[in-house]
Amino acid sequence: MQADTFIKICGLTRAQDVGAAVHAGAHFLGFVLYPGSPRYIPLERAIELCALMPPAVKPVLLFVNAERVDVQAACRAIPQGILQFHGDETPQQCNELADGYPYWRAARMRQGFNLKAFAEQYAQ
Repeated sequence: MQADTFIKICGLTRAQDVGAAVHAGAHFLGFVLYPGSPRYIPLERAIELCALMPPAVKPVLLFVNAERVDVQAACRAIPQGILQFHGDETPQQCNELADGYPYWRAARMRQGFNLKAFAEQYAQ
């Protein structure tokens, strides 16, 4: 069985980095829309950077415990995006926030963490 490998580069803030990541063959580029992160960019900047991406490269919009209004605004502005939830969102909250958009749920790896149970809980 052959497994496909996809490359995601996250935390991009500059146009030259988007260009370099695209040139290097990344499949997904991540933009941190969480103000508490040092890699944070406002939605307006994410829109500008996404405009530099070819259609084959998909943007990933990273949120941490975001408000529904903020997630919906990002989905309207960047409809080709994939959402990534990286906070304390439950499966139900992820589904409600995504509102039909594709999403990924990041896992925080810590002592005693059960990845299999986590993956089953968040299976879409």
